[in-house]
Amino acid sequence: MTDQTPLSIASKTIEPEVIYVTPGDRVILRELAAQTAELAARPVEAEKRDLWYDHNALEPTRPLVFCDPENGWNEIIAEGSLRCTGALAREWEMTLRKEIFWGGSMGDDRVVQQYFEVPYVYSETDWGMHETRIGGKDGGSYIWKAPIRTWNDIDRLRIPEITVDCESTGRLVALAKEVLDDLLPVRLKGKWWWSMGMTMTLVYLRGLEQIMYDAYDYPEKLKELMSFLSAGTMARLDFLERNGLLSLNNDGTYVGSGGFGWLRELPQADFTGRVRTRDMWGFAESQETITFSPAMFEEFIFPYQLPLLGRFGLNCYGCCEPLDKRWHVVEHIPRLRRVSVSAWACIPDMAEKLGTRYIFSYKPNPAELAVPVMDGERVRKNLREMLDTTKNCRVEIIMKDNHTIGKNPENVTRWCRIAREEAEK
Repeated sequence: MTDQTPLSIASKTIEPEVIYVTPGDRVILRELAAQTAELAARPVEAEKRDLWYDHNALEPTRPLVFCDPENGWNEIIAEGSLRCTGALAREWEMTLRKEIFWGGSMGDDRVVQQYFEVPYVYSETDWGMHETRIGGKDGGSYIWKAPIRTWNDIDRLRIPEITVDCESTGRLVALAKEVLDDLLPVRLKGKWWWSMGMTMTLVYLRGLEQIMYDAYDYPEKLKELMSFLSAGTMARLDFLERNGLLSLNNDGTYVGSGGFGWLRELPQADFTGRVRTRDMWGFAESQETITFSPAMFEEFIFPYQLPLLGRFGLNCYGCCEPLDKRWHVVEHIPRLRRVSVSAWACIPDMAEKLGTRYIFSYKPNPAELAVPVMDGERVRKNLREMLDTTKNCRVEIIMKDNHTIGKNPENVTRWCRIAREEAEK
């Protein structure tokens, strides 16, 4: 990798020379790190952590509450309010300000982190081709042109390759330690994926409407494409595991489509320090195939997800797609622990199916927060009805997928207050 090659840090692409923090930015970052460390040291953080440990072990607890404003963070911590000047420093500043907001204002059950995480610096190739996006400026909507126009195009597919820039990763870790380590211990943390679902990749490569036709017109070709994606994802896991690039997620790491990884069952009893997939939580979903019948999901999607999930010590499944009609398929996932119950699922049905054997990961409709003034009574009524129905379940309430919070940060703090009040009754 040359000095001119862009580097991927988290989800952003920067140049190597950006791994630098000015003296003025260091002062700002240290002030924020000191505030974060003070919040993290509070006894309440240990109490919340213990709640997650019990909850993830399927012990009876009150329902846990977590809110991630996602794109709404831009309306809580505006870009113009950041004080640092450098690109990397501004990224770190945003991270620390989120921690401070979570700890000082949010009011949910997320544990304020006692450390500062730095990701690997790496580059990754695509699948040999990629979509052409039209629109999407400033986070707006977009459409795309899928590159697999005919099935002959499948021959152009290639398994993605990861190249880790060890020198730049070392520089990044060293810089973070120099600036923050005496306040917040710095640790290198590899977060290489969100989901093993693959259907987002599928629709980018082939097209959302097109895969619906393919299931009828070209069923074997669709399976061939899914088989390639599964094999490529498996090879990616092999590479990360073989090269010691995986990190444990049995801590405050966000796992699945909501909730945190605090767990004493992982890593495995034979763990010696080198992380394997079986020492970790795994996760998959298939939101893009919501128009597939349960039988089509079982035929075209699930068989290619199952071998991947089989590698992990415990698993999460689902996001926005309702799983009540797919449960007879999904329940065959080995070591399944956390199950998403979206706003479009049948809550009574899922409550009966999950019982005390799985975590009932409830996702309220994020539209409740997308207005200038949230309807608090409506929120309370909906949560109360859900909690009444799930009183014999292991419930967590996860507010996410917010594209806007109505430009009103009070919406998230008020939602958390209502959710906590109802959860504690």
